[in-house]
Formats: sequence, structure tokens, C-alpha cells
Amino acid sequence: MKKLLLTGKSSYIASQFEAWLAQSTDEYKADKLSVRDDLWKSIDFSTYDTIVHLAGIAHVSRDPNMEELYYKVNRDLTIELAKKAKAEGVQQFIFMSSIIVYGDGSTDKRVIDKNTVPTPSNFYGNSKLEAEKGLNKLVCDSFRVVIIRPPMIYGKGSKGNYPKLAKLARKLPVFPDIDNQRSMLHIDNLCEFMKLMVDNNESGLFFPQNNEYTKTSEMVRLIGEVHGHKIRLTKIFNLFITPFIGKVELITKVFGNLVYEQEMSEYKEDYLVNSFTQSIRRTEDKGGST
Repeated sequence: MKKLLLTGKSSYIASQFEAWLAQSTDEYKADKLSVRDDLWKSIDFSTYDTIVHLAGIAHVSRDPNMEELYYKVNRDLTIELAKKAKAEGVQQFIFMSSIIVYGDGSTDKRVIDKNTVPTPSNFYGNSKLEAEKGLNKLVCDSFRVVIIRPPMIYGKGSKGNYPKLAKLARKLPVFPDIDNQRSMLHIDNLCEFMKLMVDNNESGLFFPQNNEYTKTSEMVRLIGEVHGHKIRLTKIFNLFITPFIGKVELITKVFGNLVYEQEMSEYKEDYLVNSFTQSIRRTEDKGGST
């Protein structure tokens, strides 16, 4: 049996991953740990095979007063946890970084490949990137580090832009038909990928994603369809929206382009348990739930 410690007691991913592992009751034991205060420093890490660090500030802020906190939580806490894990004999440390280390979306069909150099456009992305750099300094034969840079994660109960779009998809009669592409990752696919990281005692940098790029307007149309609500896609608004992609944060998040090259997301074992259409149905409670 593998013993895992998941940081982030209220983390969406931590809760979903704990439930995912519970389906194999005899193979894993997962505990969750809050790192909001310093009580975690007294916990004995030596009983765990893997630490999965999922706690952190997950959303972009432009408030300069928040910058110090982002670095304290996303960078400093991550490195401190990893140092303790290494010192106490933990074999593997998994860190949830983000595609945001490559910057925001754009109007261009931007494809990130293995040669793309990270260029964070805000302190959220930079705090994640600096955490990665600190972790890489700790890697050795007895301490393996997995860094995951996922794109937008979604699933039943998730936060962020997906539930906002899903709410609109159940009400709007029309939606802009912008020809964009986004890499996305359903929570089930992420959980299966993380389980494989544990099973195979992996180390390195990974870029999991769904095997289909997402066009925002088609996703909204599909969500509406799942709920029996027909949305008409129209290009009538494109002239007013397109010039602001890459300039206005909300519009960029919804209609910008940001994708990983598909080949860099391949793994030796299949982690894609749901297709995009299946994942939308599961997220919207039509055909199963996450």
C-alpha cells in the first residue's frame, strides 16, 4: 500500500484525487493536510511515500498588495515543504504548477512546445515558476520531484471560468462564434494522471491535457445542449471582441488561444479516461458525476 499526503484540505483537486484513489481501497492510503498555519511542521512526513502539494493561491490577481503573499504561499511554502519531505525520507514530491508560467492567451494560434521558454506575465505565474526552480535544486536519486503544468482544470464542483460559462450556457440564446483553441484538462483525467505518477514513481516535468483542443463557443454550445437548451453561435460580435483578445483579461481568458502541442502531453500509459464530450456530460451531471 502506498501512503500519500495531500496538502490543501479544502483544495478541489485534493478532494477529487482523494476520492479517485479511494476507488482502489487496498492500494492507497491518502491523508489531507492543511498548511494554512505552521502546525504542519510538527507532522511526521517519514511515514509517507509521496507528498502531493496541491495547496496554494490558484487565481491571478493584479493587486500589487497581493504580490508578497503569492510568493510566500506559492514559492516559499512549496520549497519549505519539499525540504522537510526530503529530510524525512519521503521518496517523491508532486507539485501542481500551471500553464500560466507561459503567460496569458493571445489572438494568435499559440502552440506551446517543449522548446517554449516560460514567460510569466504576472506574479502568480512567476511564483509558480520560481517554486519549480527551487524544487529542481532538491532532486536526487532518493528524492524524485514531479512538476505538473496543467491547462485549465474543470469538473463538477470546480471553480474559475468554467462554471461561469456553464451558467451562461444554460440561459443565453446566442453566443459569439470566435475561432479559438484552448488546452483543457478534465479532473478525472488529471486524477488518473497523478495516480500514474505515483504508481510509476515518476520524476520530471509533465504537461497533461485532454486529447482534443477546446473551442470556447463549441464548449458553451455543448453545455447548453446537455441541458436541453439550444444556443445559436454567431459571428456578429466578432468585430467587437477580437481586437481585445490579449488586451482585456476577461476576454482573453474566454476567447484567447493557449495550447500545448499534443505530443508533449503523451504518456506511456493512457490517462484519458473521458473524452471531451463525456467530460462535459459528467461535469453537468448528465451521464455520471465526478
